[in-house]
Amino acid sequence: MVTEWVCVQRQQDECRRYLDQFKVLDHPLKQSTITVLESRGTRSKVPTVGNGISLSSSNSAVMSAAALSLDPLNIAFDGSDPLSQFAKQQATSLGKDPLSRMVAEMESVDAVTTKPNAIGHRNSTGKPKEPTNLLELDLIEPWAARRGAILNKYTTSEKLSIVTSFLTGGETIKPQTTMSEKVKYRLEQLDDFEEGSVRQMLDLSQQEYVVKIEQLNHELVQAWNQDQRVKALKIAIQCSKLLSDTSVIQFYPSKFVLITDILDIFGRLVYDRLRTKADYVHPGTREMTSLPENFTPDMVPESAKETCQNWFYKIASIRELLPRLYVEIAILRCYSFLAQDEFGLALRRLTKMIRGIGDPLVAVYARCYLCRVGMGLTLDRTYIGENLDDILTVYHTIYNGGIRSEIARHRITLTGYIALYLPALDWILQGVAILTTDNQLDDILQRCKDKKNPALLLQSMMQSFRSDFIASRATHFVQILSTISVEGLSRGQLFRLLGSILSHTPPPTEQRVAVLTNAMKTISSMGNVEEFMQCAEMWAQYTSQHFGLKEVDAFLGNVLQQMTPNRLYEQHYHELQVIADKIVSNAQDVHGILALDNFLPLLDLFQKETIKLEVCKNVLTSYRNATNSDNAIINDPIVTNALMYISRVLNDSVNALTGEDERRQISGLICYFIGKVDFGRDFEQQLAFYVEARSVLSNLDSALSTLIHSVNRLATSTRRIVKGQHTQKTAAFVKACAAYCFITIPSIIDHADSCFEAALNLIPEVPRMVEIDGKVQSTEGFIKTFVVNFLSTLVIVPDNPTQGVLYLLRLLLGVVPKYPFELNSSMLSSIYLHVLDFLSVAAQEVYPYHIVNVISNDELYGSDPKFIAEVNEMCCTVCDKLLQHLKALLESNALRAQAQLAMDLFLKIITGADLSVDKMFTLTVNLWNLAVKNRNVIEPKQLQSVITYTEHLAQTTQIESQRQCLWMLLERMKSRI
Repeated sequence: MVTEWVCVQRQQDECRRYLDQFKVLDHPLKQSTITVLESRGTRSKVPTVGNGISLSSSNSAVMSAAALSLDPLNIAFDGSDPLSQFAKQQATSLGKDPLSRMVAEMESVDAVTTKPNAIGHRNSTGKPKEPTNLLELDLIEPWAARRGAILNKYTTSEKLSIVTSFLTGGETIKPQTTMSEKVKYRLEQLDDFEEGSVRQMLDLSQQEYVVKIEQLNHELVQAWNQDQRVKALKIAIQCSKLLSDTSVIQFYPSKFVLITDILDIFGRLVYDRLRTKADYVHPGTREMTSLPENFTPDMVPESAKETCQNWFYKIASIRELLPRLYVEIAILRCYSFLAQDEFGLALRRLTKMIRGIGDPLVAVYARCYLCRVGMGLTLDRTYIGENLDDILTVYHTIYNGGIRSEIARHRITLTGYIALYLPALDWILQGVAILTTDNQLDDILQRCKDKKNPALLLQSMMQSFRSDFIASRATHFVQILSTISVEGLSRGQLFRLLGSILSHTPPPTEQRVAVLTNAMKTISSMGNVEEFMQCAEMWAQYTSQHFGLKEVDAFLGNVLQQMTPNRLYEQHYHELQVIADKIVSNAQDVHGILALDNFLPLLDLFQKETIKLEVCKNVLTSYRNATNSDNAIINDPIVTNALMYISRVLNDSVNALTGEDERRQISGLICYFIGKVDFGRDFEQQLAFYVEARSVLSNLDSALSTLIHSVNRLATSTRRIVKGQHTQKTAAFVKACAAYCFITIPSIIDHADSCFEAALNLIPEVPRMVEIDGKVQSTEGFIKTFVVNFLSTLVIVPDNPTQGVLYLLRLLLGVVPKYPFELNSSMLSSIYLHVLDFLSVAAQEVYPYHIVNVISNDELYGSDPKFIAEVNEMCCTVCDKLLQHLKALLESNALRAQAQLAMDLFLKIITGADLSVDKMFTLTVNLWNLAVKNRNVIEPKQLQSVITYTEHLAQTTQIESQRQCLWMLLERMKSRI
């Protein structure tokens, strides 16, 4: 920029006109008839933005899309932010630790190389391939889907310990090494650790413990790759021994997951090694061939069988029962190299061996691992039933005195201890339920029910058995859950689970009423509000899906009865919110739900503003989703009042801090509701509704705009009905509609900005010549008058916070040059001079005038340095445009216009700019010299008036530097005359 304009503070009296008085040719009250002349060479122009994009309707969508693509929030929500990428990685890699991903990778390799196709799939020969194990039936949830939930649920803050000989650190433990025991320890070398290297690591956090387990896994794989098979086996044995440690019992399920992951990898390594060594000669050839997927033991060479037997012999020599069991289970698949039907025998044998484990928790997880491995090997289910039989046989020991003393020592409750059994028990019962008839499941149900304290078994059963089996016996389950002992669990937890099942799989029609009645009777009588709300949260969906309004209203009344005393609802906002959402979203008659006696009282329970806002928003969203696909209308006053109450809550939540997206979402919901209200031919009631809505929805411009359009349609509908021939009554009604719009439109916050923008965008479309009162006149004077008046109004108009500093002025500067000014016209430069006046006022601390209750920019910005810098920058831009125009006048030899423009710009600078800035002082002197140089075209009185005005400024200014510059300028001015 050529100039360096810095605005200065001025005295209010400086705003008085000492100079440039001009005659006003128009009057705002004068009525004129304007006729547009379509002259040749005059064409309508479409306003464009700075980059040349047309603002026509065809391009508006392009502009909005371009603006949206630059929005950083839009970029973030497309899933490219780090959290979204992390979540995507969680979903693709099972979202687990490196050990888990390794297991998943090995399982995927196994699925590609060895796993047969599922039912209905075809092999390379085109024939359907029969499943070879239970997991291929796709009737059971994969273990990989459960392990993550176990690791997240069963955590601890207590310190853990680990004993191993393959990790550095910790305290050394020395075993007995007397000569008399050397032979004994040599035979038991697979049990004992390497001499002098056993270390116990104490005081490990959970995270540190997991890291150590991952290190053990790494050591195992590394040892195997280095052909150190014995070392790898010892690591597997030591990992298995960790499962006998229940010192931090609440972490045991997660420990089981981590250790069995390592054992799975060990089993896979052994199996792959044996298969590599089992290459055989294909009949009819002399070449060695790898074993096919469905190989049989007779295809395995004797050397590979011998190696396989050696592995089992090594494992059988492990002295301790638990590691011997776990390691053999890990390589159980290797029996396929030895005999055809060995799996069933081995599984039943191992099932009986587990009976030797005394701790019921350790035993049930050993059975879980056995069943998990066995399900991937064979279709035989006999051993699963035997494991369940053994569990039921020793089930009573879970509650005996020894266990109670143990959990007391661990400082956990019986409820917390019982919950530790669920992952293992769920998996076993899920296996039991595969391909089992309903009669067999009934027998299992009866056996579990007859046990003392059967709540754990029943919970696991409901989680594992088919939902249709549970639903068809819903009445029976309600009866059982209402009467059994629930020590260690809660009755509410059981009914919550049952409600969840019945919500997705409803019971037979003839049972539904009895199930709801008996269940709610038991739930209401539990005497525990916490449990009641947890159950009601689940049973709300069942009630709203399968029952009418009467039952739903009774259900809500029950909830209100439980929540109202002692303001208990303040502690259960989440459950109440879920209940309200489920009732509305699942209702078959959403209008009927809104009209229930107990629905609005339920909403009144939400006293916390943020939660009530969320609930009301969800209710309106559910209502929109439920009615969006039909043409249903609202004409019931009760439903209308209910939705109006909800809309009022949303409207009152909107304030200056509400985000634009939130405001748009709320407005959309309310506008949808307004559009649904239709009282038919009762136009007066329709207008009364709009009047009430206007008083309620004063904070939302979109809602007010919708109301205005609706009232206008109401007026046009009235005219259409009377076919243009209004009666006294209809005419009065239409006038009432017009008065409604007249009153409502000014209350729209964005109305002024929208009008101003529309007016400015029309400037380029104004034709150059029009006929006024029968005379053809130029519109340049009209444009200048309009811009001057607009600038005067703009002084009091606050900036829109979403559009930037002086947005409307920038729009003005962009559209005015597009008006077709005459070639030698001075109107554009005159407009720029008035813009400088406006900018000079905009930089003042206090503006010369205001409108009551309107916060202008002086209060909005408070002379913020950033705002003043923006104003100064715009002054420099406008001044540069004027200097360019001066240069153009010099080239065209328009001396009079050049001298007058130089004098006018000189006055603007000494009035509003800081003359202590060297560039501006020099520019002021040059402008005066240019005007004096052409004094023959300027009136002599004008030069003297300018000198007088400059002296006045020098005398009245309170800025010392400005005063000195003005006196210096006066000396130079007088020296040139």
